[in-house]
Amino acid sequence: MKKISIALFLSFLFPLTLLAQNRAEQEKKWVDSVFNSLSDDERIAQLMVIRAHSNLGADHVAKVTEDIKKYNIGALCFFQGGPVRQANLTNYYQSIAKTPIMITIDGEWGLGMRLDSVTRFPYQLTLGAVNDENLVYKMGLAMGEQCKRIGVHVNYAPVVDINNNPNNPVIGYRSFGEDKNKVSRYGVAIMKGMQDAGIMACAKHFPGHGDVDVDSHFDLPVINKTRQQLDSMELVPFRAIFDAGVGSVMIAHLFIPAIDNTANRATSISRNSVTDILRTQLGYNGLTFTDALEMKGVAKYFPQGTISVEAIIAGNDMLCLPASVPESIAAIRKAIEEKRISWDDIYTKTRKVLVSKYQLGMNKSQVIDTNNLLADLNAKTDAIRYEVAKHGITLVTEAKFTASRNDYAEVPLTDKQKKIAYVGIGLNEVGEFGKRLQKDFNADVFTFSYKEEKIRQMKF
Repeated sequence: MKKISIALFLSFLFPLTLLAQNRAEQEKKWVDSVFNSLSDDERIAQLMVIRAHSNLGADHVAKVTEDIKKYNIGALCFFQGGPVRQANLTNYYQSIAKTPIMITIDGEWGLGMRLDSVTRFPYQLTLGAVNDENLVYKMGLAMGEQCKRIGVHVNYAPVVDINNNPNNPVIGYRSFGEDKNKVSRYGVAIMKGMQDAGIMACAKHFPGHGDVDVDSHFDLPVINKTRQQLDSMELVPFRAIFDAGVGSVMIAHLFIPAIDNTANRATSISRNSVTDILRTQLGYNGLTFTDALEMKGVAKYFPQGTISVEAIIAGNDMLCLPASVPESIAAIRKAIEEKRISWDDIYTKTRKVLVSKYQLGMNKSQVIDTNNLLADLNAKTDAIRYEVAKHGITLVTEAKFTASRNDYAEVPLTDKQKKIAYVGIGLNEVGEFGKRLQKDFNADVFTFSYKEEKIRQMKF
């Protein structure tokens, strides 16, 4: 009986092994074919992600078209616009590209973050109030299905930064919260949902953008923490999501002396950060994207194409939003001549990008059907928004209001300069709490009975 069981197991395993080998051979054949069709400049350009909009008119489209036709850039990142317009532009851009273009988007709460008429999913901070990982997974799956439907291959989400600095001007509601373990679990859940839909997720912003009080879009934030502190807090969610198989990671523009104390050396362009910590110590081998290279946190210190050179030397795979494609290509070629970068480095990264493209199905034509596009994109948003709203209602148990007392315990309502409103849903009259807000803060008060038509029609 034992010999029969082993024989059955081996007979089942053998065709699976052949199938895996065949897939690997097909992948290598496609990657080799595309790689060999590229010039060296095009191999560099495959590492670049350039900005794309569907609401900026003919001049913008002409600029993107030129970068595709002239340089054969590797990827586009779509920003504001409309769903049908983006789909039509994606179809057009893919039709003129020598090499299939990786389409990316920064859609942390779905395509509604960028596209008009698409309903937004809840913010990550709202999800942090939900005690249901499966619901977080369902939202990730729906977000992935949205991306799949409109021809997006990579979504720059989830944010796995820990919201551990109340003065942070750029993360806040984009984070699942201040609990490193919940951030880890929910980051993994939403990532698995997206990737189960066939979309590459992207953990950001490595090594952790939560504990800053400066927006890296405008300057270089500083984090004065020891490496031990980073290991025990900021890096915890990244370890979890790396172990769970996230397809890519975005590297932040942060100055962390414990990682690299070179003046103005952001983590995004630091070899200590990208190669030593991310690759060697944490063992992450997926695709890396820089945060936008046009952001002032790095652009002010490394103008023109020099920032692209520094990002490659650091160990990044893909360069997000370099200021100029031709300047970046020229600067990288110059760095190769100066032996600061080798052609082998470029070729390895190019092949890695092409492997990702193959695994995302880009070896086959992907024409987007615009019929019923908006309805398909919005098919699951309302139901998930309702479930998140229902499960995310939070009781603040430490804020014990007593009518006879002259304070509000832990409720942060001490600033009487702020405009405050009290909304009572399901109330026919103002309760005691609403009356105190009126008296103490001159609050505007609104009550809505469940019998009212506008309440019954509300969508959460």
